[in-house]
Amino acid sequence: LGMAAPAALQRSVVSPAGRHTASLIFLHGSGDTGQGARTWIKQILNQDMAFQHIKVIYPTAPARPYTPMKGAFSNVWFDRYKICNDCPEHIESIDSMCRGLTDLINDEVKNGIAKSRILIGGFSMGGGMAMHLAFRFHQDLAGVFALSSFLNKDSAVYQALKRNESALPELFQCHGTADELVLYSWGEETNKMLKSLGVSTSLHTFPNLNHELNRTEIEKLKSWIVKKLPVEAPKAN
Repeated sequence: LGMAAPAALQRSVVSPAGRHTASLIFLHGSGDTGQGARTWIKQILNQDMAFQHIKVIYPTAPARPYTPMKGAFSNVWFDRYKICNDCPEHIESIDSMCRGLTDLINDEVKNGIAKSRILIGGFSMGGGMAMHLAFRFHQDLAGVFALSSFLNKDSAVYQALKRNESALPELFQCHGTADELVLYSWGEETNKMLKSLGVSTSLHTFPNLNHELNRTEIEKLKSWIVKKLPVEAPKAN
């Protein structure tokens, strides 16, 4: 019979106010949903994160057994053996989700959006997932963002970039120094490693911010998004 095609990911979508010429995929943190991430950002900004020309897509990770929760089902992009930066990655679950998210990217391409006009990123585990997806499988995306995220020390991302020759998407990273779940040093180390492997990176540090998002950070992210995905001038006939 072969592998069944993975079911399409559920998604919450904020449509652009004007003509759709670019897309942004935002991946939630572990145990959340696309709708949950959208609502959280809406509460922080007092409105949706919305744009004139960019469609914002918040997909939901399918529920699966999650080892750090003793195998209880959770909406996670991949499994982890534990939450630390020096243990091996659960590569099977990461790669399987990369296929599901590739379908999501391809849906946008079918809608006429070039990959160079698609950004992907997320919060916590969502940012880790985005880095795997972009740096290993979709190096022609417009950029990647990772908020309170990290990669494990011997990540498959680093292995892939060691062999890489092509241009890479830019990385926009934010991290709170008071984060007790994903330590600031893990995010900083991820940033340094990626930079040493040829990725153009920025790391925005937020003193006293724990494992959460805040308004300044989202405003900074929005400015970066518009810089990477500017409004396209209408083509002259």
